This record gives sequence, structure tokens and C-alpha cells, in this order.
Amino acid sequence: RMDTEYNSSRIGGELSKLLQSMSLHGHTPGKSGNHVGVLKSCTEGVSYPATPQWNMERPFLTGQMHMDFKVTGQRTGSKSSSIDTFKNGDVNRAIGIFAPSVQELLVIDDLLFTMVGIEGMYIWIKRGRGKDSGIMFQVDASMDLALQELAKRILPLCENYILIYAFVESRSYFKHGMVNHALAAALRTILHDYHAMVAQLEHQFRLGRLSLQGLWFFCQPMMGAMQALTIVVQKASAHNLSGSAILNLLQSQAAAMAGDNAARSLLEKLTQYASAAYLGILERWVYEGVIDDPYGEFFIAENKTLEKESLTQDYDAKYWKQRYSLKPGIPSFLLNSAETILTTGKYLNVLRECGHSVQVPFSENTKLTNSGSDHRYLECINIAYNFASAELLNLINHKYDLMARLRSMKHYFLLDQGDFLVHFMDIARDELVKRPATISVEKLQSLLDLALRTSIAASDPFHEDLTCCVERTSLLVQLDAMKKMGNGMSDLNAQAETLEGDTSNSENSNQSDSVSITGLETFTLNYKVQWPLSLILSKKVLTKYQLIFRLLFHCKHVQRKLCGTWQAHQGTRGVNSLRTAISGSYVLCQKMLHFMESLVHYLTFEVLEPNWHVMCGRLQNTESIDEVMQQHDFFLDKCLKECLLLWPEILQKVDMLKSICLQYAAAIHWLIPSVSVSDSDAPKVNSSESVVRKEISNKTTNRIRSRHRAQASHVWRSTDEATFKTTLG
Repeated sequence: RMDTEYNSSRIGGELSKLLQSMSLHGHTPGKSGNHVGVLKSCTEGVSYPATPQWNMERPFLTGQMHMDFKVTGQRTGSKSSSIDTFKNGDVNRAIGIFAPSVQELLVIDDLLFTMVGIEGMYIWIKRGRGKDSGIMFQVDASMDLALQELAKRILPLCENYILIYAFVESRSYFKHGMVNHALAAALRTILHDYHAMVAQLEHQFRLGRLSLQGLWFFCQPMMGAMQALTIVVQKASAHNLSGSAILNLLQSQAAAMAGDNAARSLLEKLTQYASAAYLGILERWVYEGVIDDPYGEFFIAENKTLEKESLTQDYDAKYWKQRYSLKPGIPSFLLNSAETILTTGKYLNVLRECGHSVQVPFSENTKLTNSGSDHRYLECINIAYNFASAELLNLINHKYDLMARLRSMKHYFLLDQGDFLVHFMDIARDELVKRPATISVEKLQSLLDLALRTSIAASDPFHEDLTCCVERTSLLVQLDAMKKMGNGMSDLNAQAETLEGDTSNSENSNQSDSVSITGLETFTLNYKVQWPLSLILSKKVLTKYQLIFRLLFHCKHVQRKLCGTWQAHQGTRGVNSLRTAISGSYVLCQKMLHFMESLVHYLTFEVLEPNWHVMCGRLQNTESIDEVMQQHDFFLDKCLKECLLLWPEILQKVDMLKSICLQYAAAIHWLIPSVSVSDSDAPKVNSSESVVRKEISNKTTNRIRSRHRAQASHVWRSTDEATFKTTLG
């Protein structure tokens, strides 16, 4: 009879709580909530199914009933209010009225219920208010003191169970991510074992073989584990942890339990189960190059706005560095290999973009989800990295013939085979002397194609990828723009145009204003690069090649002008009266020509060629595409520095010398023909002419020669030679 009243009272209490829960949530019978979740955004870029509303309205199925109810009165402390046993004020049912032996049976029965989160008749939950809203059990004050003491020893286990169970239910929602799901599943497995223990204890109790002391004895082994798990779930709930933060928490707690082997082993096992989902994401990344991360938990982020086409269009393209990048919150056991993991997936992505097989061969022993230690993680990751690196490097070197591409770039941009350039400068001379805005790039392109087809460059299989373009600014202005913008320009020419006016007070700008900029100063080459070679020959790399080419091209132009001046001097050998003045000019021409030849020789044979051979030797020993890019960038940066392109003061002096050489060549080409004409046009007299005609003719000849002598002296006695020497020294 007492058991019947006890069970009916318990069921009535549970029903009253359920009704109270339904009223608190505004639920009425016959009115259903939202049964199907919709996609919601938990974090930016992450969508997940929403939890159905009916799941929120049934707290007894989610472990939330103890957290949701906040009653204002004490359960039995005031003996005037009670939801279950004392709802009618029946104080005669207090446990103190029974004998100690009966009290022990009632306490054991209540404890078995509280161990699975259900309040008993004489043990109930004392619910706090506000910040003090934790779960704490309270026993009937009339209970025997000895029984109270034993019961209170077991109650922390009951409190820990409620916290763990509530965490398991709450972290099973979609929004908490796969790591929390895996952790909740592992905790649920532990709770199943716990429930089995409680069932066995209840069975012994029903057989009359369980005392309160025996219950305490059997509960002790589980209490340490439950306390360790409670600490984990409390910290995870307090900071709303997910993803790698959960794994780091588990590892730190396992390390903190170094003195408790059982608790440490439990937390390590829990870490292994919780990390299984995370390692599944990692495995797909390092074995396939795919980020399968529906909840945004992985420590590698993908920026889908960056596309590989930007490598050939944007000077400051960030595709390789920022398409895939590391996020904060890397698991501690993967911290040292995070960069290797990131690089491995990036290599596999390049292979997949090229239509190449990206499946890393692996067996069951090399699967990350089967790894049991940090060393196994590192071993599997290194195997995947070595495979991806070797495959991509082999693809770049053989299928896309990287070295042949680099040699082709060297032929054209570094003038390794410059015969096409001589022919091009001859046939495109009339177009190149125009202002940049009036130059027809299409005409220059056709002339360049003609020069390529009629030179040794026709044997190059990649010569059709060579194109030309005309910049809008001089080389010095472009370098100044790159320096001021910190090499971070999306449109280098546009930035250089805006900076051209800002540098008008500088020495270079004054000289540029005095001498008209033509196509000879702004002409450059371009190169069509396809994926994946654009990783190495990006827009930034091509710009470096173009800077070197523009310097070499203009030096070649000045050298050709001085060679023409030297040829013009050869036509003045018969002019005896001007030999002294012409001799000084000839010496100056020789000095200028020697300077330009030495400069071109230095740039090509002392800078470009040695550095090129060093780079080729190093490329033979590279093991990854990143090393290839590093060695190639080092080669270009060293060439830029040794070609004076990174030394603006020295480059300005060199530019001034070239300008003086061009002015001198222009003056000589204007003067020498007039001197030659004056000699050829001088009147010639026959032996039959009269003496008067001879005298008139001699006077006319002398006047012509005197006029040209004065002009020549004015030109050749100018400050050109002094300025040339001053600039050199």
C-alpha cells in the first residue's frame, strides 16, 4: 500500500511538472509547434538545421526540467508548501517518523531515483535564484543524522549526472557542431554504463541485498570520473566552446589529472572519441584537398572570393596566401604541423584544378581517424605532404615544362637571344618615337610577331605567348610609384599616373618634363601565362621581368644611337679644317659608347647570367612548389637589386647619363650632315676659269666653312663632356 501511494504520488508530481512546463512555454494540447527546422546561420557563412520547437517544449526528455523551473518557496523547508508529497500539508509523512531501518530503505530508494535525475520523496533539488542557479540536492531535515551523512556523500554524484545529462542533450543540437556532437555521443555512452550500474544497484536493492553503506561503496569508483566529466562540461558550457576549443579543453583537463590515472585515461579516451569527427575533416583535407566543414570548426578557412585568375590580373594577388589560410584556435596536438597541413591541402587543390588525380594513396593504418597518438598524426600528415608536394612538382616540371617556360622568359625579357629585338627596333622605329598615347599597340604587336618569325626565336614553342604593351610612365616614375605604394597596387599604371604629378619637384621629374617621353621609354613586353604556371609567373613576377626588360631595352636603344653617331663620325674624315673639333667629339663619343657597352655587359653577363645559373642549380634540388617560388623570387629580387633598379639615386644618375648620350647623339646627327654637305657643295673651278671667279669662289667657301666651324665649336665645346664626367664621378 505504501509503495502504491508512493508511486502514484511520484507520477502525479511528474505530471504536474509537465503541465507546468507546458504552461510556461505557452503550449496547449492540440496545438503543435514547428516540427521541421529551417536553415539558420550560426556563424557567418555557416548554415545548419534548426532544432524543432517541440524538442524545446519537452524538458523531461532533454534534461532541462531542473534548469527551467525556478520555484520561489522551499520544497519542504517551510512545511507549508510542496508540489509532491507535502502538497496537502501532510507533515505526518516526514521520514523522521519512521524507524532508522525503514528510513534507510526509503533513502536508498530515493537515492536510486536521484542518481538518474529524478527527485525523491525525501530528497529533492534545491533550486537557486539569479546567479546562484546551480543544481543542489537537499534531504529531509528529519532524517536520521547518520543516514543524512551517508546520503550527502552520494548526492554530488547525482548533481554531476544532471549536469552531464543536460550537457549531452543540449550539445546534440545541430548548431553546436560535429565535435560537440561526438563529445555528446561519447558522454552518452558513459551515461549508458552509468545507467547500467544504477539498474544493477536497484536490482540488488529489490532483492534486499543493498544497504546504504553498500550503495556508497559501489558509487565511489564512478564519482571521480563523473566529477572530472562535470568539470569539463561546466567549462564548455560557461564559454560555449566548440570545435578545436573542446579538444584543447579535454587535453588540458587530461594533463591536469596527471595524478589520477583513471580520470586521465577517461579524458584521453573521451578526447579520442571527440576528435574523430575533427580528424575526419582533417583527413579529407590532407588526402583529398577538400574542406568538408559544415559548421566552420576546422582551423583552415577558405576564401572563395579569391580566384586563380587574379594571379595574372592583379599585381598584389593574394590567391596563394589567402585563398586558404589558418584560423585561430588550432588544436594543440596539431599546432606544430598546422603549416604542413595547410600546404598539403593547397597542393592537392592545385592538382584538382588541373584535372589531375588528387587522391592520396592510404591504407587503414594511415587513416587519421585510426591514429592513436600524436606521432601517428605527424606520420600520416607527413606522408600526405610528401605525396602532394612530389605530385605537384612533377606535374609542373614535366607536363607544363616549367624550365622551358623560364628559358623562354629569359630569351625575351632578359635578352638572352636578342636578335629579334634588333630587327624589331629597326622596323618599329617610326612607331616607337611617338608619344605613348598615340602609339598603335596593334601595329607594334604585328611588327613584334614579324620580328619573332624572322629570328631564331621562331624555334621557341612558346613565342606566340609573347605580347607587347606600352606603359604610360617612365621607368623611374613606375619604380617610385611601387615604392610609395608598398608594392600593394591593383593597377600599377593608374597609381603611377597619380604619383607622377607628386614627384614633379624631384630630379627625375624635372628631367622627364624636359625630355618628351616616347615609346622607346615606355615599351615593354608581356607574357601569356596559364594555370598552374601562374602560381610561379604571377602578375607580380611578370612586373619584375618587365622592369628589367625596360632598363635593358632603353640601354640598347641608347647604345644603337651612339653606334649611329660613331658611323656619322666616319664620314668626316675628309674634312681637314674641322679635324681638331671633330676629334674631341669623336673621343667623347667613344667614351659614351664604351660606358653604354660596359653597362649592358654588366647587366647581362655579370648580373643576369650568373644569377640565372645559380637559380637553375637550386631549382634542381627543390622538393616543393613553394621552394620553386621562393628561389625564383630570390633570383628576380637579386637581379633587380644588382641592376640598380632598387637603388633610385644611382639609377637616376644612370638615367641622366643616358639622357646626355641621347642629346649628344641627336646633336651630332643634326650637325654632321650639314658639315658634309658644305664640303660637297663648295664651288669647284676649272683651270679655264678666270682669276676673279676663283677669288669669289674661295671667299664663298671660306664663309661657309667658317659658319659651320663656329656651329661645330659651339656644339663640341659645350659642357656635355664635363657633365658626362661629373655624372660618372
